[in-house]
Amino acid sequence: MDGSGPFSCPICLEPLREPVTLPCGHNFCLACLGTLWPHRGAGGAGGPGGTARCPLCQEPFPDGLQLRKNHTLSELLQLRQGSGPGPGPCPAPAPSPCPAPAPGPAPAPEPATPSAPPSAPEPSAPCAPESWPPGEEPVRCDACPEGAALPAALSCLSCLASFCPAHLGPHERSPALRGHRLVPPLRRLEESLCPRHLRPLERYCRAERLCLCEACAAQEHRGHELVPLEQERALQEAEQPKVLSAVEDRMDELGAGIAQSRRTVALIKSAAVAERERVSRLFAEAAAVLQGFQTQVLGFIDEGEATMLGRSQGDLRRQEEQRSRLSRARHNLSQVPEADSVSFLQELLALRLALEEGCGPGPGPPKELSFTKSSQAVRAVRAVLAAACSSQWEQLRGLGGDEDGLQKPGTEDAESQDPDSTNNLESEAPRDYFLKFAYIVDLDSDTADKFLQLFGTKGVKRVLCPINYPESPTRFTHCEQVLGEGALDRGTYYWEVEIIEGWVSVGVMAEDFSPQEPYDRGRLGRNAYSCCLQWNGRSFSVWFHGQEAPLPHPFSPTVGICLEYADRALAFYAVRDGKMSLLRRLRASRRRSGTPASPVDPFQSRLDSHFAGLFTRRLKPAFFLESVDAHLQIGPLKKSCISVLKRR
Repeated sequence: MDGSGPFSCPICLEPLREPVTLPCGHNFCLACLGTLWPHRGAGGAGGPGGTARCPLCQEPFPDGLQLRKNHTLSELLQLRQGSGPGPGPCPAPAPSPCPAPAPGPAPAPEPATPSAPPSAPEPSAPCAPESWPPGEEPVRCDACPEGAALPAALSCLSCLASFCPAHLGPHERSPALRGHRLVPPLRRLEESLCPRHLRPLERYCRAERLCLCEACAAQEHRGHELVPLEQERALQEAEQPKVLSAVEDRMDELGAGIAQSRRTVALIKSAAVAERERVSRLFAEAAAVLQGFQTQVLGFIDEGEATMLGRSQGDLRRQEEQRSRLSRARHNLSQVPEADSVSFLQELLALRLALEEGCGPGPGPPKELSFTKSSQAVRAVRAVLAAACSSQWEQLRGLGGDEDGLQKPGTEDAESQDPDSTNNLESEAPRDYFLKFAYIVDLDSDTADKFLQLFGTKGVKRVLCPINYPESPTRFTHCEQVLGEGALDRGTYYWEVEIIEGWVSVGVMAEDFSPQEPYDRGRLGRNAYSCCLQWNGRSFSVWFHGQEAPLPHPFSPTVGICLEYADRALAFYAVRDGKMSLLRRLRASRRRSGTPASPVDPFQSRLDSHFAGLFTRRLKPAFFLESVDAHLQIGPLKKSCISVLKRR
């Protein structure tokens, strides 16, 4: 029987089997509609979205529609085919052009009907086309029987189904189906429908960058620039190389950033480990100092106890012996007979002599025990330690203020109170005065640590990746430091430094200092061969010989350094608007005889003991970049005011 006749199913193109008539008037096999609407089956007419549509005219049907066999049409089909039982189930689809073994047992062949070809081949298992990626399951035909579905050739956005080449025939032959939109096989057809109107997405709105159906285009997006999807895809495919190139560039940037971030993380972790070890060692040393002090105090108590016990126990023995003699003499006197006058006089005399021997006041208890003040000394140490810990902790967190005992603005340091000082560099002085002593500082690349990048001879920045500098015996190996060229040994020198970013220390270092010293002793200000001003991101402080003195002054990006060999002094200034504000002038104090000593300042005591020895050496400008983002520049000075000092 011709598959294109009026009694044929538009889906399988075979004579109608258990015909079902939809409200729109089109007839289909009950099994074919059940295959096309798998979620509804033969008992309902809803599609995946909740509404069923006719495969021919796309007319929607209500959700409650029940599919029932059209008995009248079934009887007409039986009369047309001749007497006999009604047609059986819908036949299986046509075989695939490239059959392959079925994955499971093949179903038994359908019994031949009068309308079916007598030698119709059995359906074969699908074969995977070469176009599908390896390991990915192809989209299966929705019209093939379950378990033997062939790979789909195209998907229909109107039918919301995918068809193999055999079941795609109706869309090629039937005029009613030729208007359907066929696309390459889609695994999720519902994503190609408008969720609001359940119509195919056929338009693209360039204004809002959305895929639209015709209803959306005619309603909400009226007046927008709308183009077909194929046209927009062609345009976007032309832009795809640029987008992919930009993505590659961005991925390269992110890769570099990730690598740098990983290096930063590693650097932070290694710095934390090193700092943790240093802090633990310092706490152990502090504990050893306290342990030694405890041993001394306890020994002092033991010594005082032994001395005073020796005296007190000797007095106790003498008193006990005297009491015993008096007791015996009294007893002897009481035993003399009344008639023995000689014995009486002798015993009474002995008693008087024993009594006279013990006359006079005995030793009283000591007015004060010499060792009882030990607890006061320990209590004083505890109070000082608690105050120092609290102060240093607040400074560490950046909360230190004037109450911490730091030098307040306007107060004078030891050298400003020295009447013998010949210092003419006041705390506030014009910059032009210092420029008379200006000294050109050029950075020595042979001393730069491998994690320092030099910009000419004036700029230096700390970097994360080591730089392959040539080997040099003067290069720092454990500290991110660099020295200036040339050594200073007499006269007055002045230079300026611009702190651009990060934690930076600037100062001087002896020419003969070993650059291979470890980190703890090799840094600026942590030894007797160098001195520096440090900016730690929160405050200024000065360092010498491992001792720190915090400064209360606010941050100044420009710092001036003045080295005075005649006075054996090193001064640091904040430079603002042509004015010089003294931060701290370091110098051993010179008190006149008879002048009362000021309260003990550990930093000044260190200066008094060792700072003068620094000027017995040739010194070089030195720079230490402590944080990973540290960056500084040797400040430009007015060339008209520069007089380069000749080394004599």
